[in-house]
Amino acid sequence: MEFWQRFEPAPDAPPHGDSAALPMPDGSALRLPLRDYGEVAVTGLIANQASFAVLRRLAGWMAEAARPLGAEVVCGLPTLGHALAPLVAEALGHENWVAAGYSRKRWYEEGLSVPVSSSTTPGERRVWLDPRTLPRLEGRRVLLVDDVISTGTSALAGLALLGRAGVSPVGLLVAMAQGDRWVASWPDEVPVLAAFAAPLLRRVPGGWAPDEATRPAVRLPPAGGGG
Repeated sequence: MEFWQRFEPAPDAPPHGDSAALPMPDGSALRLPLRDYGEVAVTGLIANQASFAVLRRLAGWMAEAARPLGAEVVCGLPTLGHALAPLVAEALGHENWVAAGYSRKRWYEEGLSVPVSSSTTPGERRVWLDPRTLPRLEGRRVLLVDDVISTGTSALAGLALLGRAGVSPVGLLVAMAQGDRWVASWPDEVPVLAAFAAPLLRRVPGGWAPDEATRPAVRLPPAGGGG
């Protein structure tokens, strides 16, 4: 089955098998694969494998959720945040955006990098800011953008990276807030916003069912938004 290519008319009901169609802000649904982690399962989103139509609508909902923050520049986290950050920046009326990256260029400085790990990518690497982008960030309201927040490790590295540049972001914006495993370690002063929020799933007879107690309380776009 191809995921992330189109929206469905409505969500489906549990128990779920290997996928679940989750509700979107306009009442439609996006079918996501389920990843079995033993005691729980999570819904997966790979932004750079999504269709352009899905990405545009997700980015539109993300921009609507973030608009009240008055962000002046978007900083996108690699790799999957790069699929959404430029679309969000454009939707917010910005002329450009800033891309953090895993690849170090000759002129990059060690002081503008931090180690990072991810729940979906084994091993540890470093994420970097190009020092030439600092004038776009300094003294401005910066919005940090990624595709998903799950355990929070990548997003916390993004906060640390911006801190190396002397920047405290006005918020973290993601397409999907996945469960509540990240909540305990997240700083209260940085709001988290999302196009949609997904709970963890627990085993039930016949498959999986959402555990609503794990649905994270993040800022979402207005209900009925068209994306």
